[in-house]
Amino acid sequence: MKILFLRFSSIGDIVLTTPSIRAAKEQIENAEIHFATKKQYQGILEENPYIDRLFKLEDSLQSLIEQLQKENYDLIIDLHNNLRTLRIKKALKKPSRSFKKLNTQKWLMVNFKADRLPNIHIVDRYMATLQNLGVKNDGKGLDFFISERDKISREELDSSLKNGYYVLAIGAQHFTKILPVHKMVEICEHSRKPVVLLGDKRDIDRADKIIDGLSAERKDQVVNLAGKLPLGKSAEYIRHSDGVYAHDSGLMHIAAAFKKPIISYWGNTIPKFGMYPYKVPHKIIENNTISCRPCTKIGYDKCPKGHFKCMEDLKVKVDFPKD
Repeated sequence: MKILFLRFSSIGDIVLTTPSIRAAKEQIENAEIHFATKKQYQGILEENPYIDRLFKLEDSLQSLIEQLQKENYDLIIDLHNNLRTLRIKKALKKPSRSFKKLNTQKWLMVNFKADRLPNIHIVDRYMATLQNLGVKNDGKGLDFFISERDKISREELDSSLKNGYYVLAIGAQHFTKILPVHKMVEICEHSRKPVVLLGDKRDIDRADKIIDGLSAERKDQVVNLAGKLPLGKSAEYIRHSDGVYAHDSGLMHIAAAFKKPIISYWGNTIPKFGMYPYKVPHKIIENNTISCRPCTKIGYDKCPKGHFKCMEDLKVKVDFPKD
């Protein structure tokens, strides 16, 4: 059976598709698994042994469609469910299954705080698209596979990290998902172990401000790698770590793929949307005392109310379990 999976973005959403990919490959006899995603996210999947062929969306959706039309799929599994994937499904004219986005339930929660959301993780909503094929969740959690070029041995780590460390993933897609700098400074100061700052190029200035805010005693215990590593090498630092502090972000889900304990900090979004850390020990830190949260299902460039209490009022000094 030849199956095409569709999910174009972003890091966390793609990592969350991996249990469905693995289950389909292992549980469907002679399954051939193809996956289409945006070119900038191909690194998340190119080492995945359960994917037989990876297609990349670059500038032209029509060009991608023309490539996919040559494959004669038996089934399309649409884990994005947007206008782009609708266009692909119409062009390919093959049976398809699409995951439920729960847009109405999320709209009611954001606008009226009316909770009609099911108590189900998005991984299980993805998995439901394969139910008619007899595919079941194997309970093994998320996958993330690292290329040989990105692998790092423990011996290569900074000397301050040799006896263990935590990762602080300092970024997210939107400002209202990200702790203020002074809160991240608090985390670094409170941590029982050295801390590695991870993020992409958008987080470089934020990381520099965190370093500037540290006490002199703590500065040599915080390693700033934000914006300095490709995603695979950032994942390696997560793999070697003893735990991860994170926002609602892609690195949080990569941490879950490596079965790391996670302390996650939530701003405008809520875990009830179904994207909390999956199948790992975790602590969720959120402000449930304000009436304006959640203010959006995705995120804003600034707090719509101007006070940002969803993050400013959080008590961020939380400990991982002792080794």
